[in-house]
Amino acid sequence: MFNVDLNKLVDIFRYNPAEAFLFNSSFFLFFLTGALLLYAFIRKYEPYKVAFLVLCSFYFYYKTNGLYLILILTVVVIDYLAAHLIYKTVDKKMKKVWLVLSLVFDLGILFYFKYTNFLLDLFFNVINRPFQPLDIMLPIGISFFIFQSLSYVIDVYRGKLEPLHRLIDYTFYVSFFPQLVAGPIVRAKDFIPQIHQSVPLTKEIWAEAFMLIVLGLFKKCIISDYISVNFVDRIFDAPTLYSGVENLFAVYGYAVQIYCDFSGYSDMAIGIALLFGYRFCINFNLPYRSASVTEFWKRWHISLSTWLKDYLYISLGGNRKGKMRTYGNLMLTMLLGGLWHGASLRFILWGALHGVYLVTHKFLMSVFPSLKSNGAEMPLWQRVIGTVLTFHLICLGWIFFRAESMENGMGVLSQIFLHFNGSVFLPFVKEYSVILLLIGLCLIGQFIPEKVVGWSRQKVVDMSWQMKTLLLVLLIVLIAQVKSSELQPFIYFQF
Repeated sequence: MFNVDLNKLVDIFRYNPAEAFLFNSSFFLFFLTGALLLYAFIRKYEPYKVAFLVLCSFYFYYKTNGLYLILILTVVVIDYLAAHLIYKTVDKKMKKVWLVLSLVFDLGILFYFKYTNFLLDLFFNVINRPFQPLDIMLPIGISFFIFQSLSYVIDVYRGKLEPLHRLIDYTFYVSFFPQLVAGPIVRAKDFIPQIHQSVPLTKEIWAEAFMLIVLGLFKKCIISDYISVNFVDRIFDAPTLYSGVENLFAVYGYAVQIYCDFSGYSDMAIGIALLFGYRFCINFNLPYRSASVTEFWKRWHISLSTWLKDYLYISLGGNRKGKMRTYGNLMLTMLLGGLWHGASLRFILWGALHGVYLVTHKFLMSVFPSLKSNGAEMPLWQRVIGTVLTFHLICLGWIFFRAESMENGMGVLSQIFLHFNGSVFLPFVKEYSVILLLIGLCLIGQFIPEKVVGWSRQKVVDMSWQMKTLLLVLLIVLIAQVKSSELQPFIYFQF
């Protein structure tokens, strides 16, 4: 008869912090396949469809982060009730009270887990006393689901949304597993109308989802992980042991790594959501082709940049209260955006750099109106200069985003500007030819005309299922050939 290993069966439902439950893991593929097969039968029955996906999402987060699942449930219940109280309350002052209570609760949770040790460390440094960090583990994805829930409550307060009538629908909106732990940050106004729509999985949608998942896996496992493990990590771990040439290309490598890692995750999240009949907005749009930092933030992590604009920058007054106030609002927004990424002075510096970039660009546009033009309107020479300059300004920020400490980041800069040693360039090219080829191809790919990109996508969509299967098999074989011994987590899981 059949022999069943009960321990292995129990392990399927047990949280194991040593085993990452990632999109690029074999167990996730097993989970996704099973979920899709069951969903194929359930999706026709409206009362059970959402409940099934909520259970899948709970399982996904529990396997990812254990009992911190209770934290999501608490946020969901509190904000669901707060939105209803705001909507039903007539008195404007009382509406604001409910909003403030919701904000205090959500931001208080975020503050405790992300910033308690950071602020205590600063305090003990000021009083010159030793500090032993508290044992606080950061829940994976907390910044994403807190921001998503916050936006819903704020939109109800602003009168842009009516609150959902069913708690399970709101739970689904916040916890839907493709975007739960690393975004994109999905807006309620975009997602809620889709909850009870019955969208058939057509050949075109399936092909689009397949293309996004394959592209995301390629970006993450072939480009990002390979560059990281074989080049970027070793340079950033000890920058002073390498020449300025190697440090400079490590910075370029990290620019490619973080783009392929995060946009790869977003591609997979969007593709997986499509398989279940839900569409997320695009989160990356060829950011390194930007001719200004302002344009960069319209193309990079779009769900976060638009969130910061709509719920922080505009709330502070935006550009409605004069130039100096506008500049101040931009700086504060980017400083807080940097702090959102992590409780560290290097993230604050990264945010400050981008704030200075945006303020400078806004000032220059007021002095030189021609800089306001973009795209086809901008002269080619101006766009080339702007793109090269913007890329290097972004890379300057990436140094402190990636470095383990401020000293580490300054070590990278010191090697680049004081110990460049151009004589090692040719030996370096020979040793790291594959790495440089991947970096070059990715950066060149940012400038492929959109018509060509659209044509390529359509070709993949039009492929026969046999060709798609062959493409997937080849990708899996390629991943197996280049992957490191350990599964590499996604960079944005730490935020």
